Amino acid sequence: MVKIPFSGVLLLFLLTAAFLAGVPPCAAEIKALVISDDARPMILFEKFGFTHTGHVTVTVSSVSVVSSPADPNPDPSRLGFFLLSEEALLQVLLEIQQNPRFCVLDSHYVLYLFNFRDLSPPPNSGFNQSYPVTSPNEYSLFFANCAPETKVSMAVRTEMYNKDPNGSKDYLPAGLTQLPSLYFLFFLCYTAFVGFWSYSCWTNKRVVHRIHLLMAGLLLIKSLNLICAAEDKHYVKSTGTPHGWDILFYIFQFIRVVLLFTVIILIGTGWSFLKPFLQEKEKNVLIIVIPLQVLANIASIVIGETGPFIKDWVTWNQVFLLVDIICCCAIIFPIVWSIRSLRETSKTDGKAAKNLAKLTLFRQFYIVVIGYLYFTRIVVFALKTIAAYKYQWVSYAAEEAVSLAFYMVMFYMFRPEEKNEYFALDEEEEEAAALALRDDEFEL
Repeated sequence: MVKIPFSGVLLLFLLTAAFLAGVPPCAAEIKALVISDDARPMILFEKFGFTHTGHVTVTVSSVSVVSSPADPNPDPSRLGFFLLSEEALLQVLLEIQQNPRFCVLDSHYVLYLFNFRDLSPPPNSGFNQSYPVTSPNEYSLFFANCAPETKVSMAVRTEMYNKDPNGSKDYLPAGLTQLPSLYFLFFLCYTAFVGFWSYSCWTNKRVVHRIHLLMAGLLLIKSLNLICAAEDKHYVKSTGTPHGWDILFYIFQFIRVVLLFTVIILIGTGWSFLKPFLQEKEKNVLIIVIPLQVLANIASIVIGETGPFIKDWVTWNQVFLLVDIICCCAIIFPIVWSIRSLRETSKTDGKAAKNLAKLTLFRQFYIVVIGYLYFTRIVVFALKTIAAYKYQWVSYAAEEAVSLAFYMVMFYMFRPEEKNEYFALDEEEEEAAALALRDDEFEL
């Protein structure tokens, strides 16, 4: 048996375990991939939740193996494909610890599919085989190269699906097959929201500001994004391919995210409500956030469309995470600046009641934004990590529900209304408000 560097394989499995725990299942449509001169001992292709009617089909063609000088004739049985569940991953790690020469293809805990010896004649031919998955679970499809320094090139086509009772194929994982209906339901909610907001703006035309029109655009784009997501998942579920709906989804997703961050920043600065212009530092926040969102969406597309098999997949995940954190921090600063500015202004302009109301509103908005970011970035990630594979849809439902709640609260707080906290306050409250401002010890 060929020796495998123990530290390298163990490190690879530890990294794989971390990724499998934190990465949600791929879209799981039919994928056609090309591997070129790849010497990685392990390649993760995709993750899929199988029912008892699950199947996986792997087609390999244009296979080329370039051996190393140390091993000019690598054993083709040391290169092959297998499925691995998260539970079995711990057992495989233990086997590697006990035997530094161990090859994962020999493990009793993996669902072995085939190796390059099955190619006829090996290793320069193709292979096409479908395998039933009799044990329902969430599995990851791997390719293992247990011949050190051997480079592999090949074209791989993967097809994973579960069969419905009527015999049709369902290409979405067991825990995500509800997504088309889920996204369509939220599309209906946002469509009703757009109608209500449009009516509210129409009936309060005298106090509608530019930010209200921008907020209306945000709702419209969000609803279009959801219907494209529903159609995308519907076609993936039934045919294995998105039929172009993924392109529309990414376009509206990009516009939605940029608009959302822009609206939060503009509301946080008080633009169009409190002042018709932005200060230089507030403009700089927009100049930073928008290009970063372009980069984040590029990373999101690469992650969603390629999958973990590419060499730079981990890097793109890190880029997306870093950019998202930076943007989440950046949108908080304008709100903090507005709160501090209102506190300073309240000491000099003699409008204590109005300033107290504005200050309270911005504090509430600050808390709402923080809560939204915390839930969608941390709680949702935790749900995706700990939820059983059959209930992965719950994390998506929770994310959309919280997003809808955030939109409703934000839009209610800054709705177009003639008598609101910004423009109409009882002057008799001035003395009480002034006292409250003097006693205010709010700290950010």
